[in-house]
Amino acid sequence: MAHKLQRRQFLKLTALASAFPLTQQVVVAAAAKAPAAAVDDTRGLTAYELGPQIWIRYNNRPLTCYRAHRSQKYPYLFPLTGPVSGLSLTDETTLPFPHHRSLFFGCDRVNGGNYWQEGYETGQILSTGPKLTKQAKDQIVITDSCDWQKPGGPIIMKDDRTLTITVPSDKLRLIEWVITLKAVEAITVQKTNHSLFSMRAALDITPKGGGNLVNAEGITGEKGTAGVKSAWCDFYGKRATTSDTVEGIAIFDHPRDLWAPTPWFTRDYGFASPTPLNFMEKPWTITPDKPVTFRYAVVLHAGDPATANLAGLFKEWAAKPV
Repeated sequence: MAHKLQRRQFLKLTALASAFPLTQQVVVAAAAKAPAAAVDDTRGLTAYELGPQIWIRYNNRPLTCYRAHRSQKYPYLFPLTGPVSGLSLTDETTLPFPHHRSLFFGCDRVNGGNYWQEGYETGQILSTGPKLTKQAKDQIVITDSCDWQKPGGPIIMKDDRTLTITVPSDKLRLIEWVITLKAVEAITVQKTNHSLFSMRAALDITPKGGGNLVNAEGITGEKGTAGVKSAWCDFYGKRATTSDTVEGIAIFDHPRDLWAPTPWFTRDYGFASPTPLNFMEKPWTITPDKPVTFRYAVVLHAGDPATANLAGLFKEWAAKPV
């Protein structure tokens, strides 16, 4: 097989070389010496940048993409593919709430601004340029720094975020998201359900679409999980295009996070966010001298929560050194 690949590559490069001047032919000839294995080495995790987007693949199948174009309301991840089906476990955007962008971090009612819903004049979270800081077959690390501001206005807050992607097994994908908020001026966040780390699950794994919503205590559905403190929540169910493939997506909230275990804002149509801000009696304040760090993990899994051992995975993740 290696011989055939090299021969095909040689013929292709020869054809290309005839169309270039001599100086360019030298470059093409040098490329022809590269081993075919380097071209076809797609096992494990791989990553590549396309402008302000970073694509992550596993065994050359899409796993996720970090999307950080400055024309967006905020950076987000989409797709988040199931380990068996290859279908996204989240919706990129959907009616009647088009501002739900798959998996993202944002917040409404921040010093009078809205860094959550559409309407960019009320505020944006602007990436300064994501970076691939580690590329290995077993781990990908993305870092980014973002500015919170209204168009043409001052930066009121900054955040530094690190995303670490691993594949613990063929039936699991793990995305760890660490974000530190650093106030530039005194920040006041009023009571709001539109806040912090959030996901919009694909319809087929939600209660509204025939799937399930469950928290770490085994309580199910929106009525059982909304406003209830828990370490994690999970949407799971049979995928729409198959009769027997069950997959899910869970968010873990770190036990050392502010307010942990936090109440959750959940909806049966597929929304979940570990946030207490809709249940607080007084505003949340962030001062420039005290940055705030949140740690989350997102698990893309085959099977139901018990089969995926979410309880064990959470315990293992929570015990890792911070």
